[in-house]
Amino acid sequence: MDDESDAPEQADAMALAPVSPGDLWPKRIRLPILLFVATCVSTFFVGSLSWPLGMLADSHNGAWLDDIHIRQALLTNWGNGAIYAACLIGILFAHEMGHYIATLIYRVPASLPYFLPFPISIIGTFGAVIAMEGRRPNRRQIFDIGLAGPLAGLVIAVPVLWIGISQLEQGVDQFGPYQIGLPWVAIWMNQLAHPNLPDGAHLVWNSQLNPWLMAGWVGMLITGLNMMPISQLDGGHVLYSLFGRRAHWIARGFAAFAAAYIAYSGQYAWILMLSIVFFILGPDHPPTSDDSVELGWFRTVLGAVCLSIPFLCFSVAAVV
Repeated sequence: MDDESDAPEQADAMALAPVSPGDLWPKRIRLPILLFVATCVSTFFVGSLSWPLGMLADSHNGAWLDDIHIRQALLTNWGNGAIYAACLIGILFAHEMGHYIATLIYRVPASLPYFLPFPISIIGTFGAVIAMEGRRPNRRQIFDIGLAGPLAGLVIAVPVLWIGISQLEQGVDQFGPYQIGLPWVAIWMNQLAHPNLPDGAHLVWNSQLNPWLMAGWVGMLITGLNMMPISQLDGGHVLYSLFGRRAHWIARGFAAFAAAYIAYSGQYAWILMLSIVFFILGPDHPPTSDDSVELGWFRTVLGAVCLSIPFLCFSVAAVV
């Protein structure tokens, strides 16, 4: 039988001993690697079939289901598929490694990134996620962990999007049944790269798409979604760090406003996405290990500015 009088001293010694996140949260390596490879293949496949030169129009007619058509597209557009996959995977990898490195710095147990392939979509992926012990970091640490991912991803996404915007040919004939709306930041890039734009320059037809543009567009979309100030999304971490428990009401108000705007615009699929987020993550951000830790003026200003990221990254018009 153990001596209970020594238990507190043993517990203190264990608490003071250096412990790495890997000791507390054993890493599963095989599954993250398999998912990473699958996502590389998925984005390469989608990038080769969907862009450029009207492949979306062909897929609308069901031609992409034909094996001969798929092989021909892969042989013809493999270079575009490789560029799209490399750029998008680079954005996602930077995003998740931003989170992961921050957890290592603060010794918060976390998993390796899990990339999520989605080959039957027009973007090829659901993004990527990491799992961590969310109640272990304090207020300042959860702020840094939450914001490190989006900022790291934008370091790659912004130049990728710029390259894609600079390759647009404003004078070409606009044909095809599909168009994408550019996010606000891309509209500014487009105006900078192509002065004297005609009306409707915030829309890009499928005949003008290039893999750089699409990778940057998807990267901005994923970043904007992650930075929504809701629950335990990256934006939710930032919002809670700034406002504490008052963030619960701000998050609910934002969700109600977003749902109303989406319903008004007729893009009902986004309401389903918001519902899934609330169902899986819950509406409120949980408390940190110490909410009394001060952020400091720099983090406060940075967090307030970064809460505008969703508005800069979302498109002003939907895919039609």
